[in-house]
Amino acid sequence: MTTGNNILNALPASFDKLPIPQPSTVLDSKGKVIATFYEQNRDPVKLEDISPYMRKAIVSVEDERFYEHSGVDPRGIARAAMSNITSTSRQGASTLTQQYVNNLLINNQELTGSEDSTVPGNKDYADKIREIRYSVAIENEMTKDEILEGYLNLVLFSGREYGVQAAAQRFYSVDAKDLNLQQSAMLAGMVQLPNVYNPLTNPERSKDRRDKVLGNMLRAGAITREEYDEAVASDLETDPSVAQSGCIAAGDSGHFCDYVSRLITSDEAFGKTKEDRTNLLYRGGLTIKTTLDSSAQKVAAKEARKMVDPSDDSNLGTAIVSVEPGTGNILAMAQNKYYNPEVSDENSEFNFSVSRALGGSGGFQGGSTLKPYTTLAWLHEGHNMWDKVDTSLRAYSTSYNWKASCLPGGSTRVGSPWTPQNAVKYPNSMTVADGLYWSVNSATIREASQVDLCTITDYLTKLGVLNHEPYKNEDGETVYEPRPISPQYPSFVIGGSGQITPLSQAAAFAAFANKGKYCEPRALTSVTDADGTEYKVKGESCEQVIDEQIVADMNGTLQKIATQRVSKGRVPGPIAGKTGTNNKATSTWFVGYTTGMSTAAWVGRHKDQGLDVRNTTVNGQRYGWVDSATFAAPLWTNYMSQVAGNYERESFGNARSAPKPKPSPKPQESDDSDDSSPSSSPSASANPQESDNDSGGNSSERPEADQQGSPSDEDED
Repeated sequence: MTTGNNILNALPASFDKLPIPQPSTVLDSKGKVIATFYEQNRDPVKLEDISPYMRKAIVSVEDERFYEHSGVDPRGIARAAMSNITSTSRQGASTLTQQYVNNLLINNQELTGSEDSTVPGNKDYADKIREIRYSVAIENEMTKDEILEGYLNLVLFSGREYGVQAAAQRFYSVDAKDLNLQQSAMLAGMVQLPNVYNPLTNPERSKDRRDKVLGNMLRAGAITREEYDEAVASDLETDPSVAQSGCIAAGDSGHFCDYVSRLITSDEAFGKTKEDRTNLLYRGGLTIKTTLDSSAQKVAAKEARKMVDPSDDSNLGTAIVSVEPGTGNILAMAQNKYYNPEVSDENSEFNFSVSRALGGSGGFQGGSTLKPYTTLAWLHEGHNMWDKVDTSLRAYSTSYNWKASCLPGGSTRVGSPWTPQNAVKYPNSMTVADGLYWSVNSATIREASQVDLCTITDYLTKLGVLNHEPYKNEDGETVYEPRPISPQYPSFVIGGSGQITPLSQAAAFAAFANKGKYCEPRALTSVTDADGTEYKVKGESCEQVIDEQIVADMNGTLQKIATQRVSKGRVPGPIAGKTGTNNKATSTWFVGYTTGMSTAAWVGRHKDQGLDVRNTTVNGQRYGWVDSATFAAPLWTNYMSQVAGNYERESFGNARSAPKPKPSPKPQESDDSDDSSPSSSPSASANPQESDNDSGGNSSERPEADQQGSPSDEDED
């Protein structure tokens, strides 16, 4: 037969005290709290930061001989035993030290999955003996004040509020050090039965319990009669506040917060399994410092919702994301839809700016925002911005070979005749600069036909612009992983295939602002846990991927687009950028930048992407023709006009100019002149009426006839 002494001797004298769950906090770039993650809302404080009234109250009601016993109180055990024999109610005999041990064991059990009983009422004889042995050991390891501090930071007060600091904030919106007598007594009374004595749901029982605690304090000499009388006469006078857990409490930064949380839970630097990483986020007391500029974020969210109301019947989405050139730091990430799991047209947990793996909706067609990558390839292969291209070819047959050195056979063909259109009539010859400025489909396509398509896609890949469109693998399974944009289908050069994310575009165009140096976008600057342990986060990762002169040459044109056709003086420069609209205007863009901030503004359908946006009523106004000038470019301008001035605005470098033509030799005078001197025959001016021309991309990956657009007097993408 096992005796008590045998059990006592068989148990270890101490146990491993596993880390106490603490909330993790996400901070912006200046240290402002964005959100808090917790399973147990706890904010540990030092004993000196806990009101003396609170310390006296908890000792008076839970263990009045706390400073006299050595972890176990024989007198208390005898008193409880006698009370339990002579009364119908049950009285416990656990000291504060035993309760502290019990709470530590509960914590260990939750972390390890142990089935050891720690719940009062479910303990057997061996459980109580173990608790006593551990309590005696704890008393030998810690001072009384250390035990009291540990207990007050560990114990459950209500719901998910653990520890006195969280409880003080929950019920009185004050710090633990500022609790008065009656507040302290109320909180001390709660720990016995947190739900029963909750002042918000059971105010009468809570007050009765509070007054009992005050009586205990009076009898113990912890307070005077005058203090007691005044406290008992007072009402509960709660002033509750709620500390919500997770990104739903992050307000305008909800989707950025979600992006950050997914970075943590998807990175093995924070744990071997996703479960480990999630536990660390909610229990590890992490301090997560981010790159977010909250002032820019506030403006971005305001303008995104102003452009298209979240509850508008059109259900259009808007997104703004800003990246800092030279660092890759994400400065803002906002959209018109609220971050909320509740199903509603005005809510969306999907982040329009990022990939599916990190909570995104999977990207959108890029339209003419992809044209600069063809320009880069054109310049890379030795051509110039002033070179003229023949734009008279408006149809490409299935026998036309497009150079693509990275594909089998070194070339590709369209699967069916491709007859891309322009929005309005253009001359049959124009410079590359004019073609980019007016976003002429036939000009970009003609350039692409004269370079290696793989040079274009190589730039896209190096600049982080990937295709997020799902595809079937060899086993017929749907794959959602992003992949490089393929040169197999030439329509990609005008954004007619693939799906790209606003974040990738903002980061890629940031390289245009940074003299060709691309920096991977990043949101985390540091992550440390409650013990000060630092976790590895991605630092600045930058690489020169475009020749400085090439990007300066292209910026010469992109600067004119942003300055003359989009901003028109509203955004302090220098600025540059490119418009974009796909078929049916389901995806419209302006991606523009200064040397200090690159911003992608997107407006379109995040659902029902096959549904035409033209002839749609938005914010009470009907729009017959829709392109990037309708929503996306104004959104960019409204936002950047308020925030761009807070960041560097330097020159983009000097674009090369076309060499001056050599003067023609002076003709010799002749009496035989037949009055047939050559007349000058200048090429047609590439200065057509402004219109939207980049809604000519086709939404399928196989090129087909492009949509014929209607002119706009504002913008032509």
